[in-house]
Amino acid sequence: MIVLTHNNQYVLRVEDISENTDILFQATHTILNVMYGLAEQFPNHILVWQHLSAESHVNFDYIERIPALERKCLSYCSQSFFPDAIGYVEQSPFINIKKEVCYPTWQMSGLVGVIKASNLLQFKKEVNSINFSYALNAIAKLGMPQGLWCYSEPRLLKQELPSHEKQASTYLLFNFVKQHYKWVWVWLLFLNKWIYEGSFSLYALCHTFTTKRTQVSFKLQSISIKKGNKEGDGHSTIDVIIPTIGRPDYLYDVLADLRKQSHLPKRVIIVEQNPAPESVSDLHYLHTETWPFEIDHTFTHQTGACFARNLALSKVQSEWVFLNDDDNRFAHNLLTEVLQYAKQYGVEAILTSYLQPDENLRYKKVHQTSIFGSGNSFVKAKYLSKVNFDMSLEFGYGEDTDFGMQLRNIGVDVIYFPNLSITHLKAPRGGFRSTFIQPWEHEKVQPKPSPTIMYLKQKHYTKQQIQGYQLLLFFKMHKLNVFKVRFFLKRWKQSEKWAELLSEKSQNTYA
Repeated sequence: MIVLTHNNQYVLRVEDISENTDILFQATHTILNVMYGLAEQFPNHILVWQHLSAESHVNFDYIERIPALERKCLSYCSQSFFPDAIGYVEQSPFINIKKEVCYPTWQMSGLVGVIKASNLLQFKKEVNSINFSYALNAIAKLGMPQGLWCYSEPRLLKQELPSHEKQASTYLLFNFVKQHYKWVWVWLLFLNKWIYEGSFSLYALCHTFTTKRTQVSFKLQSISIKKGNKEGDGHSTIDVIIPTIGRPDYLYDVLADLRKQSHLPKRVIIVEQNPAPESVSDLHYLHTETWPFEIDHTFTHQTGACFARNLALSKVQSEWVFLNDDDNRFAHNLLTEVLQYAKQYGVEAILTSYLQPDENLRYKKVHQTSIFGSGNSFVKAKYLSKVNFDMSLEFGYGEDTDFGMQLRNIGVDVIYFPNLSITHLKAPRGGFRSTFIQPWEHEKVQPKPSPTIMYLKQKHYTKQQIQGYQLLLFFKMHKLNVFKVRFFLKRWKQSEKWAELLSEKSQNTYA
């Protein structure tokens, strides 16, 4: 393990703590260039950087125990390098970092961090900033879509330390946005800062005109980890949950796919819903056929996907839960491969590809994902006591996103595996399949966005992310028609009012 100590301007010392020896370096080089030189000299080593103020506080015992470290880039600081204004241009979960847990994000710091040397070399041609923290953020921003797993990890330090670097200037912020986002976002950043902060950042905007977007691509194999057992983990158990309404034929096909699995689930938990008061179950085959797993079947007249999934999750007893849907199809080895990848990569929440029959796979690299799917995900069951499908989002939108955010907020990252495939048939009786009138549908001025979306944004995103979303929504709805601003703001206020009521409902439900 190679450890580099710096003072934000220059490298002060480099040592191999495994051999307890000092390593020579070019003192006149930037911190990043010294890092690149070390990576070329020691490509199979782990590189740790630390600010001088942190050198006696870095938790090297923990670093040595980090699973799949060869694939990761971790860093930590109580203060993010970029100001909150970065939220104007990114709506992902990677902005509002929960500092007390290991949280997925591309936001890095020079205070302390770790990366494998060979992974760092992937960025040598594209990232050459003098500002060390700027460069680290660029590396992580470029690397995450390529399969580099990046985290804010408080356990890198034995105790909380103050930051010893200045936050990025407005100039650096604009430059970063121009380099790492589509060109339109630098203009949206300018407008957001002008509208919401009263800051007319014309100088910073103009300096981006000659800045080109930075892109990097490398093969997934170049970020390799030790191979696991190709047969998967035969000792792990999986429960499957399936909410269903009025689709017995489709559900039968799902059960048939589960019956063929090379690693059988231990239990299949079915919550069947039908709002008709006199209705009874349509799933006669649950009792007339023999199934190689236990079936826990609940029939209820209460509808709602959140209700059904929460009820099913409360019955899970196995090590893993497969959040399935009643119109999915998948191969016989799906569960085997899921357990294999989980063990091999050391992950605790997995998202599969989820294509319709006529769709082609676009995202082909294993990476940290910003989404979560309630029909194609696997989660370690030990976390189910800390998360749920928010009933305030029932019959609305965003419950999947909210569930994924809850997982990240307790330190569980969601990893997408494109080779794990589930086909989503999108059965014609899809959607909510029952009539439900939201209370705001009677309002004279209809809320926009949907109050459930507003509630979701307020629950998980920063003020700047919400403001950036507001401006973007206005442009999508009204283009440049400034005469629509007043009416748009009325609808926005309506949405905020109902979102507050949803928040109160949620607090009362889970109090």
